[in-house]
Amino acid sequence: MENNGLFCTASTILEDTLKEKIVEAINVAVSGKNSFLAILKKNIETVLSEDLDESTAGIDKRLEELQTELIQKANLKEEYNNIVNEIYRLRDLRQETLSRNALRQDKRDRIAEMTDFLNTQTGDITEFDDKLVRKLIEKVIVYDDRLVVEFKSGLEIEVNL
Repeated sequence: MENNGLFCTASTILEDTLKEKIVEAINVAVSGKNSFLAILKKNIETVLSEDLDESTAGIDKRLEELQTELIQKANLKEEYNNIVNEIYRLRDLRQETLSRNALRQDKRDRIAEMTDFLNTQTGDITEFDDKLVRKLIEKVIVYDDRLVVEFKSGLEIEVNL
């Protein structure tokens, strides 16, 4: 039977080993929390600054103007296709802007969660906690000799197998 790309050829890892290594990665984050907190703070200050959130006020104002203009042209039976096209374009732009803002807010929330966790965690985690893992970790990439644990905050920690 030929491999049509549906089968994973990556090496496997025992669930217990995976859990143990995830706990190890979380403990690396906790033990190095001062440097990780500095990285998280820098991420918020640079990429995720509230100042970067785009206002839709200008778009909303222009949409209002265009809608008024559209009504006037329609009442006078004048051509208004270009106004309709501009309204659709601005609505799309507004939606894209709101989506970008929401993504940035989500990233800020993930960083805040990780920051709170690091600030409140005083010692090593001793066992796998499914809720904690789901809250903090985005994904784990398994290689032959190591795993890379990617936290939802953007931090990545590599652990040898």
